[in-house]
Amino acid sequence: MKKVLFIVCVVLMYLPLHAQKLEWKLEVEASDLNLVGKAFYDTPNPYHRIDTCRFKGFTREENMQCRCAAGLAVLFTTDAEAIGVKMDFEQANGDSYRSYRGFDLYIMKDGKWLWAGMTDFSVNHNNKDAIHTIVKSMAPGEKECLLYLPLYTDIKSCKVCVAGASHIEPMESPFKHKILFHGSSFTHGISTTRAGMAYPVQFMRRTGLQPITLGFNGNCKMQPYFADVLEEIEADAYVFDPFSNPNIPMIRERLRPFLERMVKAHPGKPIIVQRTIYWEMENFDTSAQKEFGGRRDLADSLMSAICKEYKDIYYIKPDAALHNGESSTADGVHPNDNGYSIWEKSIEKPLLKILRKYYKDIK
Repeated sequence: MKKVLFIVCVVLMYLPLHAQKLEWKLEVEASDLNLVGKAFYDTPNPYHRIDTCRFKGFTREENMQCRCAAGLAVLFTTDAEAIGVKMDFEQANGDSYRSYRGFDLYIMKDGKWLWAGMTDFSVNHNNKDAIHTIVKSMAPGEKECLLYLPLYTDIKSCKVCVAGASHIEPMESPFKHKILFHGSSFTHGISTTRAGMAYPVQFMRRTGLQPITLGFNGNCKMQPYFADVLEEIEADAYVFDPFSNPNIPMIRERLRPFLERMVKAHPGKPIIVQRTIYWEMENFDTSAQKEFGGRRDLADSLMSAICKEYKDIYYIKPDAALHNGESSTADGVHPNDNGYSIWEKSIEKPLLKILRKYYKDIK
């Protein structure tokens, strides 16, 4: 009996501590901190990637994707013991991937960006005053934070909230140069479990270079109105994933005019074109083998000639497969988190080798 009473007392003592709510002391609009990864900083909504009132021609779906915050991140410092977010959004993709409505936090430790926590707005998403905790019970001390915004959400307001803190302040960006990544769902980061796992932002954390991510799920087909946008973006290098969405006739028709526009708009800047990866659905699907194998063969042929003509155009061949019989995709098409890590590692050395020709401070 005494043993039972002792257990009950312990449980009763523990419950108030367990149920204790965090006391959120400060909250700051994310755009008032240091919002990085944007191509244009004059958009009426700071979380939109492209101003669709300024640039015309997009379909309804493409307009939505222009308003998504994919690839954007917030840099800040704080001495908080807990970090959370409060979000009010216009529209979000309804798929189950948490990265589409989720936040992904990294904190600098021993010179590396270390994953710290995540949260998503699948639950309680209609309550714009609800604070979702990303990480808690952290040790005292100053923290340098990198918070990635959701991949597939049109954000109206996003507040970074801290508990047990004396301050939260913008952090000066440690990321140098601007590397534009434009491409398909692969560049968008479709099928990732967290917003910080698309290959361009993994490249960001591993190299210290700043990506501008303009991935458009299913819609990167070298359209002239996309070229209108890309001509206006000032970056230090341009990396394209142009062969994953358009079919073979489109590639044949659009590739050269698209690249010629980029060369004219950005003279002397490296323009790096990626071949589409091997799609695992090609393993047994003969129609997929014909289509996607045909795209790679055509890309190899066209790019071989183009690279000989233009000294600042380069062609690289990414890989996202394990090559051991195991799958590294979420659905036979899109890589999973591990597949995107393989992709990043496959292009990191080739990209750095090219960039070093132009920028001596890149190591």
